[in-house]
Amino acid sequence: MAYCEYCKKQHNVGFVSTRFAGTDGVSLETEKWARTFEKEGLTCFYFAGELDRPEDRSYLVAEAHFTHPEIREVNQHCFGATKRGRFVTQQVHQLKETLKDHLYQFIDKYKIDILVPENALTIPMNIPLGLAITEVITETGISTIAHHHDFYWERQQFLSNACWDYLNMAFPPHMPQIHHVVINTSADNQLSLRTGISSTVIPNVMDFENPPSPPDEYSSDVREALGLKSYELLILQPTRVVKRKGIEHAIEFVHRLGARAKLVISHASGDEGHDYEHRVWEYSHLMGVDTLFVSDIINDRRGKTKDGRKIYTLQDIYPFADLVTYPSNYEGFGNAFVEAVYYKKPIVVNNYSIYATDIRPKGFSVIEIDGYVTRSAVRLAKKVLREPDFTEKMVAQNYEIALRNYSYKVLRRKLRTLMDDCLPCRYGVH
Repeated sequence: MAYCEYCKKQHNVGFVSTRFAGTDGVSLETEKWARTFEKEGLTCFYFAGELDRPEDRSYLVAEAHFTHPEIREVNQHCFGATKRGRFVTQQVHQLKETLKDHLYQFIDKYKIDILVPENALTIPMNIPLGLAITEVITETGISTIAHHHDFYWERQQFLSNACWDYLNMAFPPHMPQIHHVVINTSADNQLSLRTGISSTVIPNVMDFENPPSPPDEYSSDVREALGLKSYELLILQPTRVVKRKGIEHAIEFVHRLGARAKLVISHASGDEGHDYEHRVWEYSHLMGVDTLFVSDIINDRRGKTKDGRKIYTLQDIYPFADLVTYPSNYEGFGNAFVEAVYYKKPIVVNNYSIYATDIRPKGFSVIEIDGYVTRSAVRLAKKVLREPDFTEKMVAQNYEIALRNYSYKVLRRKLRTLMDDCLPCRYGVH
């Protein structure tokens, strides 16, 4: 048990989302926040529809997941339509009440002091869950830190809908006991402009105070497992295969390098369909680029596939990459960018909006494109691949910049301020 050093009482944090599992950005950043809360003496618990957290700290509710059949049915009637049937409204409220009951039990069972909804009050993948969280906060007055990763107005598929009443109520709600956190300054501006809500900007972070460990014996055969010859470059695209990742740019880039290389895509298409994955596969053949889809042997934990092959983590792959491509058209922040900096790898990055406003001004040295691949970018990449001393200086400079701006120290400082507001005992008020 962890106890508050100020009032000698145990304080608990309850994270709530649709899922806490795997390597998606929300799950990864939640883990970093939890680590920070634990170091401050709080104990963390988890409520979701899919969980890979410790069982004694987990509260699993099937209806909380966005893939639950009833939730999918609600979404089908709410998005891409201009009106919804009364039966849909009734279904939403029935699901909301079920989820509310479970949230109350979660809060009571684990004696939650601070509720932390992770994107559950932001992207309406599960409308009943967002409504349930909002009503529970209203009814209990529980201190809440709402961590917003990306908003519904940033996603085309949510803009044509028959649920504006729900979006205005709970995505996100405007309530005095909620401290809103966003991950970039654009989101901060838009949230304030659209809703009048003020927020704290806390960027995604990595543990830059502690550099990554060198590859161990387990990961020593990564290149062999990926089928790379000794003379082939490993170009890593450390993302899911979804349209906004702009993977066509990575394929063209590898083609124009004119080097013997393989483009390795670490993650599958996920819950956004497989049409774009087929497009990437076809474009790779058209451009003559050997593209590997290796999500079957990359996971958040090491292990074995059903046919006996080793499963690696993305952290096992990074040290062997010669170049990282990150040509996204849009990102809420840029986890893969910060990861590449952490593993001291040169990066090809598209000048997407959040990179342009929040990351680029920090002074990072990268191979930059702006919507399309240019000769100058390809020339710089060739220089990076051919001149180790030049590259070492580039990645070392990037690491120092990230240490100042995207380290756990930054996260700890900002979360302490929020914790002081949520737990008055931390500054002597009981």
